[in-house]
Amino acid sequence: MGRDALFDLLAVHGLLVRKKRRTTITTNSKHWFRRYPNLVRGFTPCGINQLWVSDITYWKAKQQFFYISFITDAYSRKIVGYSVAENMESVHCRAQALKIALCGLRPQGHFKLTHHSDRGLQYCSNSYVQLLNENNITISMTENGDPLENALAERINGIIKDEYLQFCKPANIIEAKAILKRTVKLYNQQRPHMSIGNLTPEQIHCNINLKTEKLWKNYYHSKPNFEHPKITVNKKTHLYNL
Repeated sequence: MGRDALFDLLAVHGLLVRKKRRTTITTNSKHWFRRYPNLVRGFTPCGINQLWVSDITYWKAKQQFFYISFITDAYSRKIVGYSVAENMESVHCRAQALKIALCGLRPQGHFKLTHHSDRGLQYCSNSYVQLLNENNITISMTENGDPLENALAERINGIIKDEYLQFCKPANIIEAKAILKRTVKLYNQQRPHMSIGNLTPEQIHCNINLKTEKLWKNYYHSKPNFEHPKITVNKKTHLYNL
């Protein structure tokens, strides 16, 4: 039995294991800054630098937490900007991930680029919004706490943490930055994605003529598409008949 057939069988019987909810909160939406509407609901980019998605996640090290900010191109899945800091305020003040992403834009800039994120303080702050406005980037934000409103950014967080950083325990911020730099390079240049035809993000981002195709399947169905066989029991012999 192959992997897909195995996952189909597990899904039918409700045996797939879902990940636990995270306990560390990285989004503070209780603030007085302006919140923006969700402008990308149902939107599918057809090229690079049309939609950037961003999120902040935590990284548990030896004796402390580090906070990572990613900006990902929704079409190529490439991480175009990233930063790591020892506290949430540093991520907020420097906006390092966004500045790196902006430096990577081509000389002609972009055409109708939208930046999508949650409604956290880091993204609604005056300095961050000003940086987006100065570069003519449209601002879009989630409208509730549903992670599906920023699913791609959440997915990237999970890939980096589960596949690359899970067993990395830096002792300080210098080690954390070095590890994250290597991790992003490996992810962009060597990790294939089934959502882009098993190509790497760097391949798609650097060659816009490559055609992409989704090869993945969704195994988590809201309702089973399989009916269990009816079972009858012979009370005398206790035999089960299908």
